[in-house]
Amino acid sequence: MGREIERKFLVRDDSWRTAVSRNQQFIQGYLANNERCSVRVRLAGDSGYLNIKSMKLGISREEYEYPVPAKEAREVLFSLCQQPLIEKTRHYVKQGDHLWEIDVFEGNNEGLIVAEIELSHTNEDFQRPTWLGEEVTDDSRYYNVCLAQTPFKNW
Repeated sequence: MGREIERKFLVRDDSWRTAVSRNQQFIQGYLANNERCSVRVRLAGDSGYLNIKSMKLGISREEYEYPVPAKEAREVLFSLCQQPLIEKTRHYVKQGDHLWEIDVFEGNNEGLIVAEIELSHTNEDFQRPTWLGEEVTDDSRYYNVCLAQTPFKNW
């Protein structure tokens, strides 16, 4: 079974920007979601993915991801996915033994910045950078599937 162990945080300030090692543009959309799971398509640069993720809130969730041709991912995003799409730039920042993914949202979610860290187990310790703000792992509003339905600009 695929499993994602991840914590989400708001970002306190822009001091993380000086430590960015690389970044990646993302566009993603949802084909379906219900009380059990969401099904999304993602275009990450020149790569496409189909992702199935459990709707359970919290640090640990089931997740399955499969590569798809980028051309087909783009077609699905713009013809079959619910609108609006999620647009963001992901910035990668190494802190201690972990890699942080900092998502700067665009479009209908502009102004929102969320930092995520993937862990190997739910109780794993990690170094908290000074730019890290409030934890929002258990707040459904910050999940991409919810941001597609109720964008940040409408809060």
